[in-house]
Amino acid sequence: MDFSRLSQQDGNETAMTESVSPSVPKRIAVIGGGLSGLATAFYLKRFSPRASIKVYESSSRLGGVIHTERIESAGHGCFVIDHGADMFATEPPAAIQLCRDLGVEDQLIVPDTSRAGAMIVHRGKLVPIPDGFVLMRATKLWQMVTTPLLSIPGKLRFLAERFVGGQAVPNAVADDVSVADFVRHRMGGEVLDRLVGPLVAGIYTADIEKLSMNATMAPMVAMVKKHGSLAQATLARRRENQDVTERNSAGARYEKFRGFPDGMKQLIDTLAAAIGEESIQTDTPITALRHTDDVSQPWELSFDRGAESFDEVILAAPAAASASLLRSIDAAAIQTPCRTAADALSSIPSASTAIAVLCVRKSQIARLPHQFGFVVPQIENRKILAASFASHKYPIRCPADHVIIRVFVGGALQPELLQQSDEQIVDMVRGELADLIGMTGRETLARVVRWNDAMPQYHVGHLKRVETIETAMVQIPHLHLVTNALRGVGIAPVIAAGKKMAKTISGAE
Repeated sequence: MDFSRLSQQDGNETAMTESVSPSVPKRIAVIGGGLSGLATAFYLKRFSPRASIKVYESSSRLGGVIHTERIESAGHGCFVIDHGADMFATEPPAAIQLCRDLGVEDQLIVPDTSRAGAMIVHRGKLVPIPDGFVLMRATKLWQMVTTPLLSIPGKLRFLAERFVGGQAVPNAVADDVSVADFVRHRMGGEVLDRLVGPLVAGIYTADIEKLSMNATMAPMVAMVKKHGSLAQATLARRRENQDVTERNSAGARYEKFRGFPDGMKQLIDTLAAAIGEESIQTDTPITALRHTDDVSQPWELSFDRGAESFDEVILAAPAAASASLLRSIDAAAIQTPCRTAADALSSIPSASTAIAVLCVRKSQIARLPHQFGFVVPQIENRKILAASFASHKYPIRCPADHVIIRVFVGGALQPELLQQSDEQIVDMVRGELADLIGMTGRETLARVVRWNDAMPQYHVGHLKRVETIETAMVQIPHLHLVTNALRGVGIAPVIAAGKKMAKTISGAE
């Protein structure tokens, strides 16, 4: 990789000589080698070039829920299978900026937008999401009027949203409300059940009856407060030519996504190379975190092979692991904020999911959709949450006569399905795909990827819990927290949080 390009910047980003505080910490530990920890460590090295950075990862590999498997199948060819996210959004810009900072922006690939779009299961059939519909807003009204997803009463109720006004939603808690209550109040139950619910639940693998509007859909809340309704907000955005991309989308703005030729692990590998092998230790679980009387290096990390002391420590492990480490701190002066932060962090629930990846010959599928994938409303009583045709997005990921199907199972509402064996899950998925897209026979290869407690659930009142955690962490000197359990589960928000933390610790302007 050409590291000379690391200094290239766009917009307001400064060069590698960005100003650094004269009081740069000498030793900084990052606990957790997922994307949060790696992004934080990369920017710490950039903003604090004189500091010694160490990343500790408990498992044998880096990347957390980001991983890619490359499989050579005899007689078929190569399959590139992402175990987690297979692309990232360019807005907000933190992820694309990281790629610029790493010097790999020119390696990114754009999804095949000729296939852009998604579908929804409706009475056992796959029906396209109306063009121009993005989460809760219709930028092409006629598409909503003609969609078969809604009955005439359902369409009329949706059109009446402009008359609901901006009054508070019933049952609001501390000015927060669930996604389900918000949509039901503004657009009716049918729009919730048939359209918005499955789209939002597909993003967060969540129970929309509990999912917080303020924590997940704040822009929608702001639009209603400013304009009185989403319909009026959409009209205002159209006048200002702000919805050009949305009007050409169906469920997601795919032209604003990017991926890597060799899968998302390429981002992790590039980050690790930039941080440096000497700064990363895998297979090193931290067993305890101790606050010492040493003013210069007040934190001691314990692990099986001994202990090390640091000026600053960043907890970038999963929420449960970070909470456990906070509880291990027994220093009297900071025990209360440590316990407060740990308790609040532990109160944020998480959901588990499995991804059944099936690589199938196209000739085995009678009704292969042209679009990128589909989501499944809860009212359809299916045993899958959604399906994504990964090779539709990036055809280079598999042989031309095959398709890679990633099927999502479990989530907050069907955790019992994950108690099955991998073989049982694959067999269950085969049955669903046979019914929905006419798949027959056996796949060329299959994988089941399980992510246990990997998706934080932002329930109503979530931002109050975040405020409690952040207030407590401020009271713990030289100890910091970076996690997707607080202010964003996507790739870009996680990177942005890591960069912000690195700037704070380094004193970079």
